[in-house]
Order: sequence, then C-alpha cells, then structure tokens
Amino acid sequence: MSEVKTAAKAALYDAFAASGKALASGKRLELLDLLAQGERTVEALAAAAGLNLTTASAHLQTLKQAGFVATRRDGVRIHYRLAGPDVAQLFALLRKVARAHQPAVSPALDTYLGSGGGQAMTRAELLARAESGDIVVVDVRPVHEYQAGHIPGAVCIPVEQLAERIGELPVDAEIVVYCRGEYCVLAYDAVRLLNDQGRRGIRLHDGMLEWRLAELPVDAADTA
Repeated sequence: MSEVKTAAKAALYDAFAASGKALASGKRLELLDLLAQGERTVEALAAAAGLNLTTASAHLQTLKQAGFVATRRDGVRIHYRLAGPDVAQLFALLRKVARAHQPAVSPALDTYLGSGGGQAMTRAELLARAESGDIVVVDVRPVHEYQAGHIPGAVCIPVEQLAERIGELPVDAEIVVYCRGEYCVLAYDAVRLLNDQGRRGIRLHDGMLEWRLAELPVDAADTA
C-alpha cells in the first residue's frame, strides 16, 4: 500500500474513532437517551440528566461535533434533537451489544431496575390486546415527553403522579405501563406501585425508543 493510501486509511479510521470517542461517556449516552424522546433545550437536558448547564453544554457540543445531534435556535434558547433515526438505532444497538458482551452491564442493570418488575408484555401482544379493549395503556414518562410522541390511546400519568391518580384507572383492567425504553426504571417503579395497591400492573418489555424504531404508530400533543 502506498504512503498516500496508508495515510488516507489512517484518516478514515481516525474519523470513525471520533464518533466512538463522542460516545465514550455515560452522561453523553444519557443525553442521547433523553433526546430519543424528543427535542429539548439545553436547560431541560441539564436538569433531566443531573448536570450543571456548563457541563451539559460541553457534552452536547461534543455530540454535535460528532454529528449525533442537531440544533435550532428559538430566541435565546438552543433546542437539541437527534440528528436522525440512525442515531437512535446506534444507541439502541450499543446498549444491546454491551449487555451481551460486557460483564459489568447485567449486575449494574439489576441494581438500577431493582426487583419486583413484574410481568412484561411484548409490543405485538400490546397491539393485539389494545384492540380487544381489556387493557389500559399508561405512559409514565414526564408530560412533555408524552406530548412529543406516545403510543396511540395511551393515558399520560407521570410516575410521580401515579399514586394520587390511581383512582382514574379502572379496577378491573390490566394496566400496561411503559416509559423511555427497555432500561427505563420508571416503568418498573410504576408496576411495583400498582401491584402494591392490588392492581394488575404489567410493563411493556421495552419502551418508546424501541416503539419508534419499529416504525409503529405514534401520536403526539394530546394529554388526555
């Protein structure tokens, strides 16, 4: 191989590596997870990820330089979004590969999600059961995430409101809850609460990230 080709190859792989380096931060992955739910301002992302504004901005700039996120300006506010569905696919695949091959993932996941997560339902099962009308689907994410896109027919009850609003749910129905994705603790917390209250709580096996990637129907804006 000529020196020119060797240098070009090295430059190519360095360009690939730059993308890998942008993902080499737990907080940057968490920001991608949040952005998979919809567009957000820097301030909202910082609050949701438990970061100060300066640190959040630095992480987002790194992701932007790697081409993973895009921005728009609205007055003095900067809104971030994923650069495309392929970024969401990459994020989902990274988690899947890490769980399959990284020994530290499973124990960390078990500690984070906790026990008592109850029965899980697949997307196909949910679609079939929703048509029968014998289940209630509850989105337990924050309201703005629900408004950005949710499973058609789902009721919006953020997990922190579930205890006080449980009376809004029919006593004789199975309640299927979902949140951001397969590794989102909100659905686990909701199922534990429902079951402790004597309700039949079931969680969707994954969540809104996987639902979107499967190109299933998504509704937006309605908070009824």
